[in-house]
Amino acid sequence: MSVPIAQLPHTQRPRERLRLLGPHALSDAELLALLLGNGTRGNSALELAAQLLCEYGGLAGLAAARPEELARRAGIGPAKAATVIAAFHLGTRSRIACAVPQLTDPARIADIAVPLFAGARVERLLVLICDAKHRLRHRAFVAEGAIDHVAVPVREILNTVLRHDGRAFAVSHNHPSGDPTPSTDDRRASAILAAAATTVGLRYLDHIVVAGESWSTAPPLDF
Repeated sequence: MSVPIAQLPHTQRPRERLRLLGPHALSDAELLALLLGNGTRGNSALELAAQLLCEYGGLAGLAAARPEELARRAGIGPAKAATVIAAFHLGTRSRIACAVPQLTDPARIADIAVPLFAGARVERLLVLICDAKHRLRHRAFVAEGAIDHVAVPVREILNTVLRHDGRAFAVSHNHPSGDPTPSTDDRRASAILAAAATTVGLRYLDHIVVAGESWSTAPPLDF
């Protein structure tokens, strides 16, 4: 029979362990249980957390879950699903915000872009907005497409950069197929963006195609 967390010895409760030992001493299931708050009839929050991690294959799989998927799970619902998703995204943003990266080459751009596409199942278009010294100022997704296609809204991209007082920018989009090889359309989009940036006094840096943990550049197509 399940033992509610409130009936566990004081030193075994996740909240008390966090207070006494710090977050690093807690397991993934214990940290997740703190987010969930309570479990269901017959399952404590700790058991529910362990079941979720098992079902999704660990933290990486759970981080990729959509809110509506989690909300349908018994004992979760929309509120807890939103809490879990928000926690994962705050973690991602905090890692990025710890330093102000300078996007000096494609690898630095990929370091920023790749984690932001984790779990994406459709193509999305990301704009990385920089100052005159190529230091990252802002990140913004400006488009989302079907499973294998996303349009490149040039005007929206440029407006987004200017709205955030950018002086330079890079773009990145993902290939849910798993192959980061840029298509002809990807390279054509790079050429269009580079030309459009020049007309409004912006510096176009690069176009990165992401597929899982892999990436490649999409050099402008020669017309």
